[in-house]
Amino acid sequence: MARDSLVPLALLAIYGLAFSLAAFGAGPPAFDDHPGQLYRLWHVIARGPAPWAWNPDWWAGYPELQFYPPGCAYLGALLQRASVNALSVATAYQAIVWIVYLAPGLTTFLALARVLRSGWLALPGAFVALTLSAGVASGVEGGVRVGMLGARLAWALVPLLLLVLVPWIERGDRPSRAAALVVATTVLTHPAALPAAVTLIVLGALVRPPRLARLAGALPILALAAALTAFWTLPLLLRLENARALAWGEPPALGIVGWTLTVLAALGLARARGAGAAGVVVAVFPWTMALVVLVDRFALEPLGLRWLPANRVVDGAWIALVLAAALGWSGSRGAPAPSASAGAAPPGSRWSRHELVTGLAGVLLAVVAAWPSERTLTLWPRAADWPSLGSIERGLRLTDLWSALREAPAGRVLFVRSAVPLVYGPQGRREWYRPHTHVTALAPVFSGRAIVNGTFTHPSPIAALTYRGDAGPGPITRLVEQLDGVSLFGRTLDALEPETFARYADKLGIGVVVATDEDAARLSFVEESRAFARGASPAPFLIYLRRDPVALPRAAGPGRWTITLAGERDGWVSARTAYYPLWRARADGAPIETRRGRDGDLEVKLGPGGGTRAVELAYRAGAPEICGLVVTAGGVVGLVAFRRRGKVA
Repeated sequence: MARDSLVPLALLAIYGLAFSLAAFGAGPPAFDDHPGQLYRLWHVIARGPAPWAWNPDWWAGYPELQFYPPGCAYLGALLQRASVNALSVATAYQAIVWIVYLAPGLTTFLALARVLRSGWLALPGAFVALTLSAGVASGVEGGVRVGMLGARLAWALVPLLLLVLVPWIERGDRPSRAAALVVATTVLTHPAALPAAVTLIVLGALVRPPRLARLAGALPILALAAALTAFWTLPLLLRLENARALAWGEPPALGIVGWTLTVLAALGLARARGAGAAGVVVAVFPWTMALVVLVDRFALEPLGLRWLPANRVVDGAWIALVLAAALGWSGSRGAPAPSASAGAAPPGSRWSRHELVTGLAGVLLAVVAAWPSERTLTLWPRAADWPSLGSIERGLRLTDLWSALREAPAGRVLFVRSAVPLVYGPQGRREWYRPHTHVTALAPVFSGRAIVNGTFTHPSPIAALTYRGDAGPGPITRLVEQLDGVSLFGRTLDALEPETFARYADKLGIGVVVATDEDAARLSFVEESRAFARGASPAPFLIYLRRDPVALPRAAGPGRWTITLAGERDGWVSARTAYYPLWRARADGAPIETRRGRDGDLEVKLGPGGGTRAVELAYRAGAPEICGLVVTAGGVVGLVAFRRRGKVA
């Protein structure tokens, strides 16, 4: 890095660290999705890194990280283990939030400083990347405050990929192994950024001749990244029928900042030649990504081939827009003279003064353009918008709730709501999107009780059953917060009959029902149930306890559970855990059949004639999981070989 980049980088870092300290310096954040993400980190540390590792504590069980990008949880677990357990899980998670917030600004700065050959010229684009919200899922509002950490971290890897590709783009060297590592990390962190990464590599290949040869030379990078991530992606693709697609809404509107960036990106096309081949790639990048988003939204969706929600793919177009707008605003020094040292301008030269003024003026323009709307650029956190886990625990008296759950009868805890509201008041403040927290997702950690509901929108079939009343293969089309206080098991709370609720409660092994005082007038389905009775309830929660405990599978060792079941007339009986193809069952020492039940549960065949039998359940990796590990091992070998062959950029 040129020495003239250190001061603007320091200014950016100081601002970012000050924001982080004010926003989440008091402890891990607990707004919206954060508690659930913290639980996923705890899951990896407690149960190991295998994506298909069974999580018995949410949704009657699920392979928690097989159908959700595991990258952030892996990073947190790596930090916690690297500290030799000196860091608590909560502290490791807090560190991840700091990293995820700072990452887009820092990687954008490094990439632009390399392309524009000036840290001051890179500063405006990096500042926008660091503070952008504007409805972008990977922005500060969605990626940090709401808790979609993986999306933001993957977003930050796109400029990092540009940085490692610059030597190949400008000099024609073979792409380095670092590019494969960045792409692989992007996939594991959030595949929504993969279209942007692939687009960037394709543009880097086509920007100069021989184009076809360069494109062919780039394919091993993508193949190597695919091999490195096969341990997750191969089972994911082959087991996809066990997940339910989630709806995420529409792409964000451009707004004043978006239109300003678009105008500057258009100007960047005119200034691209002065920045060399890398500048041309940066200038063309957002327009190519816009085409990718349009194809995804309007061409593939009617064919049933749309691979990712448009409002996630569009994040890649936004970071491309920021990079190109920085080129349009700042221009470039042009290619350095042979005698120049690392692109640094002589101290006190006209270029240094011009770059300083241009960089600071760009930051000022961004602040002024965003000032009318607080959610365009998130410039400074308000304490009320960034509650910590400790403050929410005190405010909601969660210690009392955890204690009550520990003492409750055996069985899972059903939360009537997915989230606990943080804002109360008149009807006008009761919209589903009001500030809330999914802190009940941490019930397994603090109370030792498995739960159903109480988490963010989840892709498991049992979650679909809870949201809409069936576990079928259709997508989950509404965010769970929109159902809170409205419906459960596909029926409005007022229309949910006690008998219907009792059937679901028995199938899912529900021993405790927890609601909030806002729902007190709509709980007849449990108030009138013969199976449940009102228990001692710490405000703002209402607790109902099952009169007779219900048996759940008990852990009997790694990957092994046992349960005693009474046979039905046809021989099939629910094991009160979610179905997944990796389950195997035995009774009296002999294998017995398993199948997926109508409600997404695991059913075992005890044989006709009824009776009570002890069933052993075993959960272990299958052929797709083992094959994925083998391919990834081959990818690691290929990475080493790739490093040793020929010239590396």
